[in-house]
Amino acid sequence: MAREAGPDFIEALARGLDVLKSFQPGQRALTLSEIAAVTGLARPTVRRILLTLEEIGYVRPVDRGFTLTPRVLELGMTYISSWNMWEVAEPHMRRLVKQTNESTSMAQLDGGDIVYVARVAVPKIVTLAVHLGTRFPAPATSMGKVLLAALDPADLAAVLAEPSRSGITSRWQPDHDELTRTLREVRAKGWALADQDLAAGIRSVATGVRDGDGRVVAALNVTVHAAETSVEQLVEEHLPRLLRAAAEISRDWALLGSLPIVVQDAACAPLPLSANLP
Repeated sequence: MAREAGPDFIEALARGLDVLKSFQPGQRALTLSEIAAVTGLARPTVRRILLTLEEIGYVRPVDRGFTLTPRVLELGMTYISSWNMWEVAEPHMRRLVKQTNESTSMAQLDGGDIVYVARVAVPKIVTLAVHLGTRFPAPATSMGKVLLAALDPADLAAVLAEPSRSGITSRWQPDHDELTRTLREVRAKGWALADQDLAAGIRSVATGVRDGDGRVVAALNVTVHAAETSVEQLVEEHLPRLLRAAAEISRDWALLGSLPIVVQDAACAPLPLSANLP
């Protein structure tokens, strides 16, 4: 194949990729002659490339010539696995901010606290500064309520037994029965509201974001200033958009988690794995 390339272009590498790309859907195996015809390369060149690819594990010989091995999946899966779940979520979060003109964040549980793991903010003055890594007592936040409500009873008890490491004293200090009732309501609704529970002036609504197995692995919120946005507006206008964004992120996380990643065991046999979300 004729190419226009600069002085740093490695023709041998390009030819190797051409050979790999010559295998199309429905063509399980190709002969040396067929690959030469597809690529436009001389048969001796194709033979040397195939032997090199066989040596490093990307093709293997079969009755009719050569076929690809599962190891070629590594070439694409390296790109997929380089994207983490927060990067996948970011476009949806930015769209949500554009729709609401309010900040949105994602958090996970760490003991009795939530920890912010992703955030898209709008410039507004709020009582508490928030950045990645910020932690707040889980029960007093909408995201925390969602994450606590998703736990089974044993895990919930263990989490609530851990003292907060946030250094923040929240306004809302529920007793066991009050928190139990609140979390029961959150489970029933699928979302949670925090109306100045953490600090004066801060109002938010949150819902869970799920992995491919349907487990709530993070929470997504919309945060507003209480003086600007009523509870009714937060629930009636922003909540539907929030629920839609969370569903879209969950869908993309499920797709990411379903993609196979091929790794090698000690015997160099390909083992299909699922992409794990952190």
